[in-house]
Amino acid sequence: MINILWVLFVLLGILFTKDFSSLNNIILYSGKKTLDLIINLFPVMAIWLGLMNIASKSGLLLKLSKFIEPLLHFIFPEIPKNSEAYGYISANLISNFFGLGSSSTPLGLKAMKELSEINKSDKASRSMRTFLVLNTTGLTIIPTTIISLRLAHNSIDPSCITLACFLATLIGTIGGLIIDRIIP
Repeated sequence: MINILWVLFVLLGILFTKDFSSLNNIILYSGKKTLDLIINLFPVMAIWLGLMNIASKSGLLLKLSKFIEPLLHFIFPEIPKNSEAYGYISANLISNFFGLGSSSTPLGLKAMKELSEINKSDKASRSMRTFLVLNTTGLTIIPTTIISLRLAHNSIDPSCITLACFLATLIGTIGGLIIDRIIP
């Protein structure tokens, strides 16, 4: 569906454009700009994803997930203690902590699949809704992607946004959990 919308937008843009040379220049310039952005973001994301991979293989992620497991048992009391869902949820949250939303997506999908198997219903369970709130608010300690974007655009101090991002995501997460507990 989204592909059809994009094609319609492009076709409408072409139909209502009076100056085709400027349209051509914009298309070529935006392609160059996109490639430049990817080239600038790739090294930073590669480093962080590599560090997450090293943390995973060294057992650091497992230790961090064991560290936050008591909190997860408090937030998700409906999930059985031995469930694999806790591992996927904690890995998802940890990668979100480090601003790696793109790498946390597969973990989030696996966690939601595990929660769905526990639920055995067509309707979303409380744990599924709570996980969705946590994943959407995405508590971030180090906003890697934002720092990378600021670095790519020649920011004087790309990491100065760290405290503001942490506070914003902390407030969003706490607010989301409160609303999740209030609404049955």
